[in-house]
Amino acid sequence: MDSNRGSYWTETAPGTAYAPLGGDIDVDVAVVGAGIAGISTAWELARRGRSVAVLEAGRVAGGVTARSTAKVSALHTLVYGKLLRTRGAEGARLYARSQAAAVDRAAEAVEELDIACDWERRSAYTYAPSADGVAGIQAEARAAREAGLPAEYVTGTPLPYPVAGAVRVTGQAQFHPRKYLLALVGDLARRGGVLHEHTPVVGLEEGEPCRLTTEGGARVTARDVVVATHYPVFDRALLFTRLSPRREVVVAGPLDAGQDPDGMFITPDGGLRSVRTAPHGEDGKRLLLVTGESFTPGSGDPREHFERLSDWAREHFPGVGLTHGWATQDNDSTDTVPLVGPLHPAARHAYVATGFGGWGISGGIMAGRLLADLITGERPPWADLYDPRRLRSVVREAPAFLRHQATVARHFVADRVHPPESVDDIAPGEGGLVRVHGKRCAVHRDDGGNLHAVSARCTHLGCLVAFNSAERAWECPCHGSRFDIDGKVVEGPATRPLEQRDV
Repeated sequence: MDSNRGSYWTETAPGTAYAPLGGDIDVDVAVVGAGIAGISTAWELARRGRSVAVLEAGRVAGGVTARSTAKVSALHTLVYGKLLRTRGAEGARLYARSQAAAVDRAAEAVEELDIACDWERRSAYTYAPSADGVAGIQAEARAAREAGLPAEYVTGTPLPYPVAGAVRVTGQAQFHPRKYLLALVGDLARRGGVLHEHTPVVGLEEGEPCRLTTEGGARVTARDVVVATHYPVFDRALLFTRLSPRREVVVAGPLDAGQDPDGMFITPDGGLRSVRTAPHGEDGKRLLLVTGESFTPGSGDPREHFERLSDWAREHFPGVGLTHGWATQDNDSTDTVPLVGPLHPAARHAYVATGFGGWGISGGIMAGRLLADLITGERPPWADLYDPRRLRSVVREAPAFLRHQATVARHFVADRVHPPESVDDIAPGEGGLVRVHGKRCAVHRDDGGNLHAVSARCTHLGCLVAFNSAERAWECPCHGSRFDIDGKVVEGPATRPLEQRDV
């Protein structure tokens, strides 16, 4: 791919820098994580008169949200057919209502704050490329319609290639995620909210009040705490057993406006393909965004996924010039539905939002409204659907739970018996595991030939990390923690860096 690796959203909306937390503070609510779920929650609470602090380990709106395709939709591939089977008609209706409400909430925010975020209304499609998938698409159209969405089955779409059938839901939307979130952050600050970047949170004491401890030693006292770090960095309910991480590749580039398919499209077939366009600064062009090619963190060569997706984009959209490529990380809950609500069964003032399964834009907006309601004493009708403490779905999610645990166990055991490499075998730009003084080390050789060595044991639960050569990062295949070449945490659930090693 002739790409400039990196997110188009970050490049075109750099944002404002916020200082790390330098001393102790006291607020009504502390939100850990400044992605769409965290910022939406903080903004909703500030609008209700609560004092709020947002603590972000990296940059505000610079993580998963900045790497999404930013569809604001209630049509989530084939979710309604599954919900009918696992949660019944009422569960499917509540899911549709809550996700549709999230689309409307985003539209309200755009209008109220006059946000210039490339907001566009588009129809959403889930399609089958061949006749083999038509029955499933027809069933999803019926299920989505019964759930209350304006869904219909169609045999044609605006795509430039044929499809066998599709579910279409009108009135959905798409936007520039960073421009949207940075506008919310600005309004949050005007309402008295405080934001601190480069402030990893490493400790949580629950109580009345709760107390957070940052990596720099500062303490935050708050009546309520929201953990919105994508993958929970504090997990007293063992939610990691119900979350399966995956990385997903995105490629993007300018396309002639006349080739714009005018919609948001996804197919579960053929390794998953998702397509949409966005406004582009160049006259007569639209930005084509294509995603798919999922892989487990720390497994395989991500470069192959970039190449496959790039080839597919060029084949189906002739003339597109791919200029950007990046990967994002999603967490799938074992029962499909996100986990939003109290952090664990005994929690009274600690909350979590996670498990959005690739639909984090509408899910994060929904979570912000739901958590703000719970914290201020309200309870929307879909609160039980998303409650992390739910027990009725445990039996239903058992097959997915067992598959995930088998994968974790396989990595935990098999990766330890895999023979380590020699340092001499590691080429510039690559990384591998070596044994030094009886201990496994994760070693990267940079382009200048210098070695960077850290412990190979993930600081979350001790699985061995693997090297992602496309993004030059160490990744844990068990629960998705990611570290840079010098061991610094890039993505949780790990909160501590990999220890330095001398090779």
